[in-house]
Amino acid sequence: MKIAADVLVAVVALLHVGFLVLEMFLWTKPVGRRVFGLPADFMAASASLAANQGLYNGFLAAGLAWGLLLGPAGFGVKVFFLSCVLVAGGFGAATAKRSILWIQAMPAAVALAAVWLARP
Repeated sequence: MKIAADVLVAVVALLHVGFLVLEMFLWTKPVGRRVFGLPADFMAASASLAANQGLYNGFLAAGLAWGLLLGPAGFGVKVFFLSCVLVAGGFGAATAKRSILWIQAMPAAVALAAVWLARP
């Protein structure tokens, strides 16, 4: 169960690296416009805000990677950062776009449950 939990944590971390790339580097590019489906003028005007948000997603990914690198001692770190992702996903789903619940919060919830079940 520990290996499955760590794989799920790694998946959530990789998702957040992907969010970082989308929000920091691809926000105003065609792929960013396609993924987020927002008007080009809005995306140009909000690029610095998106980059800031991408940086935060990078910190979440780094925290999850840190928890994985700590091995069994990383239980609390993984729980903390997965909880942060879950709260951020829930807030995003409530305030921005409901699909964030499935893209961000659900993977975090599944990984959190697995980490909890595999706890040392």
